[in-house]
Amino acid sequence: MKTHNNPWLGKGLPDTSALANGDVSKYLGSTRDLFKDRLKIVESPLLNLPELANSLGVGAVLVKDERNRAGLGSFKALGAAYAIAKRAVKRVEDGTSASVANALNGFTFACASAGNHGLSLATGAPAFGAEAVVFVAETVPEAFAERLKKQGARVVRAGANYEASMEEAQRQADENDWILLPDSTWPGMVEAGRDVMEGYLIMGEEIAQQISEPPTHVFLQAGVGGLAAACAVSARETWGDEVKIVIVEPEDAPALQASIDAGKAVVAPGPVSIMGRLDCKEPSHLALKYLASEANAFVTISDSEAAQTVSWLAARGFETTPSGAAGLSALHHASDHFAKLGLSASSRVLCYLSEGPEDV
Repeated sequence: MKTHNNPWLGKGLPDTSALANGDVSKYLGSTRDLFKDRLKIVESPLLNLPELANSLGVGAVLVKDERNRAGLGSFKALGAAYAIAKRAVKRVEDGTSASVANALNGFTFACASAGNHGLSLATGAPAFGAEAVVFVAETVPEAFAERLKKQGARVVRAGANYEASMEEAQRQADENDWILLPDSTWPGMVEAGRDVMEGYLIMGEEIAQQISEPPTHVFLQAGVGGLAAACAVSARETWGDEVKIVIVEPEDAPALQASIDAGKAVVAPGPVSIMGRLDCKEPSHLALKYLASEANAFVTISDSEAAQTVSWLAARGFETTPSGAAGLSALHHASDHFAKLGLSASSRVLCYLSEGPEDV
């Protein structure tokens, strides 16, 4: 485990960083209630785990448990489906459609996915009358493709890796006039990824109502950075500048940390990590923009540390993946980093179990 303090805290990356223009959302609009009602989204639990806190040497460990969210097993149930719902609501509000259920008839949403983002899109599109096409790489298990099909999506296999499937998703979306809905942002592609990130704010709203005492620290796992940025937005809005925000990445895919070091968005090459959902080599621009200003520290963890934490949690009844446990993994291995991270025996640490165990 390695810890890096953020030199851009409070000021953000310089103007020369050439980040995509746009802002991270801070508030949810009228979409939230309709989205939660139509897709039957119920609140996920916030767990207070004193035994874990005692074993880790801190005052409290609070865990937002997303492992059963909306029957999809991941926080990403709140992302693509929310972005689709937002478009449906807009069409009703501007009079283009009389019914939310059919507001997106004739529209097709497309994405590339190796996991939960595709399931969210596949679930959200038909709920509002649209169709879904999910592009997956040749390496994605057929069992996962079948899950997508059961949700009503058309599955297209394209390329040997995620990057290749993303290129094909973009090409076919342009060719067929589909709406591309990625879970990242880059120059020329901001609005869709921003809306996906906005859906993740729901977790923060729930925590604000569930928690009895503010945390001193929030540990947030990051791939491209969407979850981390949204949850950091919520933390700052709810608890202000006192809470310390720690961003956790695989040491083999430190897209955000490498970009912080470079002062601009960069590709961070490395081998494949077992933290597959976090194995992203290039950050989302809007996520990087916000985290550069608001994160106190960036931490990288090894695959072996992540695997140890998964086993440690499973022995205590909390089954998840290396990606889902990454924030907790950093806390689990932080004993030599307490001073640098401002941790103590009285710290109250909020973490996220972002997905359930692999079932494909």
